[in-house]
Amino acid sequence: MEPTPFISVVVPVFNEEGNAPVLVQAVRDALTASGTWELILVDDGSSDRTGEVIRALAAADARVRMIPLARNYGQSTAMQAGFDHARGEIVVSMDGDLQNDPRDIPRLVAKLAEGYDLVAGYRVRRRDKLVTRKVPSWVANRLIRWVTGVAIRDNGCSLKAYRRELLERVRLYSDMHRFIPALAAAVAAARITELPVQHHPRLHGSSKYGLSRILKVAADLLTVKMIRSFRDRPLWMFGLAAAGATALGFAFALATVVAMLWFRPVKAHALIFPGAALLWFGLGCYLLILGLIAEGVVSAREAVEPEQPPLLREELR
Repeated sequence: MEPTPFISVVVPVFNEEGNAPVLVQAVRDALTASGTWELILVDDGSSDRTGEVIRALAAADARVRMIPLARNYGQSTAMQAGFDHARGEIVVSMDGDLQNDPRDIPRLVAKLAEGYDLVAGYRVRRRDKLVTRKVPSWVANRLIRWVTGVAIRDNGCSLKAYRRELLERVRLYSDMHRFIPALAAAVAAARITELPVQHHPRLHGSSKYGLSRILKVAADLLTVKMIRSFRDRPLWMFGLAAAGATALGFAFALATVVAMLWFRPVKAHALIFPGAALLWFGLGCYLLILGLIAEGVVSAREAVEPEQPPLLREELR
């Protein structure tokens, strides 16, 4: 039987036929002294020869594994597929474009062994375009840090090391791979730290990201904020929304009284103000009922699946 690897390196790839062979060799060189390892390349529906190249690489080295996806699902889904198939006690994620340096992996693993649950790399002297990559990333990182309260300076850097116990509590979808530290802090009370990592210019292929991802990142950030703030107390969220709707209902009710006292009778009989007040009161009741239902669902879930305690702080072997 194949020995269980200590380190699993998960790399989503999409149309990276030129980078795949260099990446495999770079990982092989970087992990020579790191014990047993495996490299999981997740082919995210590539339209070039990436799949064929990875199959050949996997046939030549049993430590290289390929996970083919039926179509292009996006980096988060591909990364989650790799996490699901990873067998190592430590899991490392990185990009497949060779801008992340595999030689940083042993440093991340060594830092993780100090008792951390997640070690996030942050890119120094980033080799990307200023307007389309660096500036949006700078703004997004500060916004994410402000909204989530998790002090990670480079959420967009895929080079991270995780303990397996942490990944078993986090599920990725949409573009959530950027928010793994925030999700880990929310659902597992994870200990998180950072390390500077190298960043290289892309040599082959083209970038798969542009300014079009801004709206999706903003929507995912709102989702993460809701998870962090109201995951275990949804009645608070719906209650606050219901209170706002009820306050607007009272405002329109007051406007109705003012209209009846001060406006001409023909205008005071209009149904706009009282109709709007009833709509807001109805919305407030509806939101409150939703909150009660959500609270019941959370209570039922905890009865069936008790909440897991925070991760243990024991040092890794």
